[in-house]
Amino acid sequence: MSIPLATVRLQLHKGFSFDDAAGTVPYYQALGISHVYASPILTARSGSTHGYDIVDPTHINPELGGEEGLRRFVARLRAAGMGLILDIVPNHMGIGPENPWWQHVLEWGEASPYAHWFDIDWHPADETLQSKLLAPFLGQPYGDVLASGDIRLRFDETRGKFFVSYFDHRFPLAPADYAQVLRAAGSPPLDAAIKAFDEGADAQGGITQQHADAGHGLLRTLFRSSEGATAIHAALAAFSAETPQGFDALHGLLERQHYRLAWWRCAADGINWRRFFEVTDLAGVRVEQDDVFEATHALIFRLYTEGMIDGLRIDHVDGLADPGAYCRKLRHRLEALTAQRPHELPPAPAYLIVEKILAPDEQLRADWRIDGTSGYDFMDRVGALLHAASGEAPLSALWRETTGQEHVFAEEVRQARHQLLANNLAGEFESAARALHAVARTDLRTRDFSLAAIRRVFAELLVHFPVYRTYADANGRDELDQRVIDRALEQASQTVERTEVPLLDTVARWLGGDAPRDYGNTRTRRLHQSAITRFQQLTPPLAAKSVEDTAFYRYGRLLSRNEVGADPGRFSIPTQEFHEANSVRALCFPHSMLATATHDHKRGEDVRARLAALSEMSGAWADAVREWMHLNAPLRSTGENAAPQPADELMLYQMLAGAWPIGLDAGDTQGIRRFADRIERWQTKALREAKQVSDWVLPNEEYEAACRTFLYAILTPGPQNSFLPAFLAWMDRLVPAGVLKSLAQCVLRMTSPGVPDLYQGADLWDFSLVDPDNRGPVDYALRMQALQTPPPPVTDLDGWKSGRLKQQIIHHGLTLRAQHPELFSRGEYLPLEIDGSLAPHAIAFLRRHEEHSVIVIAAHLPGALLDDVLADEHTPALLPSRWEDTAVLLPDTASTVRTELFTGRRFAIDAGRVLLSDVLSLLPVAVLS
Repeated sequence: MSIPLATVRLQLHKGFSFDDAAGTVPYYQALGISHVYASPILTARSGSTHGYDIVDPTHINPELGGEEGLRRFVARLRAAGMGLILDIVPNHMGIGPENPWWQHVLEWGEASPYAHWFDIDWHPADETLQSKLLAPFLGQPYGDVLASGDIRLRFDETRGKFFVSYFDHRFPLAPADYAQVLRAAGSPPLDAAIKAFDEGADAQGGITQQHADAGHGLLRTLFRSSEGATAIHAALAAFSAETPQGFDALHGLLERQHYRLAWWRCAADGINWRRFFEVTDLAGVRVEQDDVFEATHALIFRLYTEGMIDGLRIDHVDGLADPGAYCRKLRHRLEALTAQRPHELPPAPAYLIVEKILAPDEQLRADWRIDGTSGYDFMDRVGALLHAASGEAPLSALWRETTGQEHVFAEEVRQARHQLLANNLAGEFESAARALHAVARTDLRTRDFSLAAIRRVFAELLVHFPVYRTYADANGRDELDQRVIDRALEQASQTVERTEVPLLDTVARWLGGDAPRDYGNTRTRRLHQSAITRFQQLTPPLAAKSVEDTAFYRYGRLLSRNEVGADPGRFSIPTQEFHEANSVRALCFPHSMLATATHDHKRGEDVRARLAALSEMSGAWADAVREWMHLNAPLRSTGENAAPQPADELMLYQMLAGAWPIGLDAGDTQGIRRFADRIERWQTKALREAKQVSDWVLPNEEYEAACRTFLYAILTPGPQNSFLPAFLAWMDRLVPAGVLKSLAQCVLRMTSPGVPDLYQGADLWDFSLVDPDNRGPVDYALRMQALQTPPPPVTDLDGWKSGRLKQQIIHHGLTLRAQHPELFSRGEYLPLEIDGSLAPHAIAFLRRHEEHSVIVIAAHLPGALLDDVLADEHTPALLPSRWEDTAVLLPDTASTVRTELFTGRRFAIDAGRVLLSDVLSLLPVAVLS
């Protein structure tokens, strides 16, 4: 029950609760899933659709059904012999009125026991924020909002507390200010409460929690009487911005709080607390501290001890101060609790994986004591495998010709990083630069380095940084990190002024080249460690925002490579590289997840597979796009905001082709309209994420409207629309090619070393778009109706349009894994040689453990074989004769007779050769067992 055979990711929210999830258990049990892998279940902000904005980690989210709902869900899982893996969020919390810890910090400032639980710089360079935190939540500049009367002093009668309101925002009043507020009423009934707050004041102007609680109790009692309520309302009126005196009084009161209300645009430049990426309502948590770790994980540990959960997925592990130390600490705590779990559960270690983006040549750290990643690395490699290297040059040429953009993806990323450091992440960058400047001041040899000079070289180091982060600690950085820094230095040294290269090298040395522990001075040691931590917590959001949320929407050579965890600059990989990655995973992290779709993907797995097919049709695709741009030219708007721009138009055609529903034709006007509505939502998000013509801060509504008009115009059937018939004719050719690639991707995921993860709904065709499109409801009744248990042999391709064929293949694959768990969890991985004229068009490997083995074969780059597709029905099938003499060569230990998993047919192995014309005569994939 610890290491899953296969997982399914479920997105829980108010509209899909624990009870709803429990209703899916019979289906996933029958399909062959061993563990549900659930989105965060701790109490999140009301109405959260994803659960990552947790406001109370000590309770189960009541919108999901609370703890009782969870127990019902787990009981259903256990009865089916299944387990539960939780997605947890140690890096950050949602803030606002629903977060009691955050509210206490706002109320008490540094005196709050939670003041150092959040990653707040209480003494930043900005003098106006000394012992305060910036609260950048106002819709307009502070003075304008104050004058408008939208900021008001209010009273919470149930708690006996004053608070400042701004629409849905709520900011508590510091207890030390209560006496002054109450005196403003000039009302004798308030004298006892004033005295209670005055008696609690200390020499520093603070007040004890005990005296504050007594004062709040008196105010609650007073408000129950009409006289007391009138007096409290009089106090509130004295701080109303509607009068000059009230305006000044309210402003003065706000200036004395432990926070400074500010315009939301101040966040990027002036924020003095760590956020999740650039999201200002998600605050960084200092989980590296023991008390914070225990408080935020107490409920998780109890659920694990009680046998309610079997493993954890750590969200955004790179956001933590020390990911390795956190993972080791978490593993140690879970190991200590394992013996206390219910006796009916095996005493196996918890399954522990991390959400981690790995660069192509980056290794997951072996000393973290985890089981692997959540699968983005596999999604990248299997996706790159599906692309034909021959398509890179023609598609690059089309992109350059169409858009006029000469630079490659890496340059697009560098430009995005410059923009983000100057705007979106300016505050975080400034804090890290100042931390480095503080280090410079500790040494006579470096104290003359100015803050401005440090900013310049540090920015270039960040712009050229090749991975999400390094992992230096008190011992400095290791050899793996040194290689990363060396790569960044090599590129950054070419873009900084020649005279500042020595400073660049010095800054790099401060960031882990020197071990902080080697400094004898405690203050110097602390400053070095602080600079390293700030740097290492800045590079992950910079990498993610510049790549996934910016450059992905600017660079559109082929959108199937613009996916989380992937580098669009790496167009494809050879089969040998895929085999090598599988072999390394089998050796180092055999239980790492294998994902091809996630809640964060930019395009569904079958959208990407279909777009990958364009790499094999690149010349014809380029010609078609040129024709379509000519046909649709009259539909573009003209003038200063001409729309869509060529890059946006080219990406739009790709999205239409990749996501077009199978079977949708020109006669289904309502179906086309529903599809256009989905694409329009993607298009708007894409334009804003690109941050060029439009953005989220100031949307260019005129340009967006013109793009929207163009989209609906080209998808409206009619005699004047010559584009749509041409496009649909192209889809007749592209859809079968995409299906062939999808099925290959599916089988490789189920048979490669690791744990296959199924994203909700992706058991049929997954033509979803970026969120929220990829988090929509799933039709389980349809899936249950299509499922047949046990899975019958595939005898024809009748179910391919509905996706039932994909479901059958998944069902067969997961059934096999359940029958031979050791084979897939511990089995040897052996790439197989392919012989014959079409050897480059297939991939094969052997999984072997003791007396059991399976041979996996899949068509690879089948575009060259598509001339013989059964054209009349546009069926995704390859005629056996196309394979000619191509055969997979088997080792001597392979058995002489094998059964093909999906079709049930038996094949005799002749002289260690498996002819592809035999085993791939019906399907483009085969598993011989």
